[in-house]
Amino acid sequence: MVTGGAGFIGSHLVEQLLAAGHIVAILDDFNDFYDPRIKQANIAGFAKDVALHRVDLRDDASVRNLFHREKFEVIAHLAARAGVRPSIQHPQLYYDTNVTGTLHLLEAARVTGVKRLIFASSSSVYGASKIVPFSEDQHLTQTLSPYAATKIAGEFLCSTYSHLYQLRVVALRYFTVYGPRQRPDLAIHQFTRHIHAGQPIEQFGDGTTRRDYTYIDDVIQGTLAALQYQGPLFDIFNLGESETIQLKDLIVAIENALGKKAKINQLPEQPGDVPLTCADISKARKLLGYKPTTRLNEGLPRFVDWFLEAQKRR
Repeated sequence: MVTGGAGFIGSHLVEQLLAAGHIVAILDDFNDFYDPRIKQANIAGFAKDVALHRVDLRDDASVRNLFHREKFEVIAHLAARAGVRPSIQHPQLYYDTNVTGTLHLLEAARVTGVKRLIFASSSSVYGASKIVPFSEDQHLTQTLSPYAATKIAGEFLCSTYSHLYQLRVVALRYFTVYGPRQRPDLAIHQFTRHIHAGQPIEQFGDGTTRRDYTYIDDVIQGTLAALQYQGPLFDIFNLGESETIQLKDLIVAIENALGKKAKINQLPEQPGDVPLTCADISKARKLLGYKPTTRLNEGLPRFVDWFLEAQKRR
């Protein structure tokens, strides 16, 4: 079962699992964080091949009933309220979905004998780490947003259930994933949409913040490898590209891919935003055979091509 299977990363994972011959179910509540029709479009190509369960993870009884009705062997838990800035505005919603919802899922998994779970964590758990690149064995002492706090809490819940009930869990810290179907609220998609429409984009800070952008195909390759992992019962891996780009250079790259100049509205730094993300992926390379192959100069034009095609279909 893929929770959040109608979302950006989830729908790509479902597609690849189906292609590999797995029987797949999706749990998704199609909430209004962004237009639910986008999620419907994400799964349109394979909706007839999956069991779709419209369940909210905050609803403990519905989660338990689903697990008792259907016997799942493996869970890829990608469902979450995502995004740093909205989590500052709605911390309770983020806690209820990402922490309590994960607990409901773990309990249902325990009771029904699920053997393996993948937990989608985030590079945001590293906060403003001074040690670069970020490594899985760093001692994490502070997060900078409620979203990041819910992700580190989710990791701890997973490690606890793994220890107590011998549940095999791999937590994957995703580093700013982009590509076709990317969520509309994320920077690359948002900038592309506004530049294409001739509207100004909002640049928070002076443009020197750096991100490790990871192409969707690479993240899916690492996630599929994690589903086969036979190492410690609980383990954590970074899935990034291990290259960074400054925000101002990202904007130039999008301008070049679109063939249009951006109108930039510069705003102050946003609370909760981290100045830098950069993944040490040596552990994932060694133990998962993780091999990111799509650099930003290839992946960004692919995203823009997808975006322009999607615009034509609207």
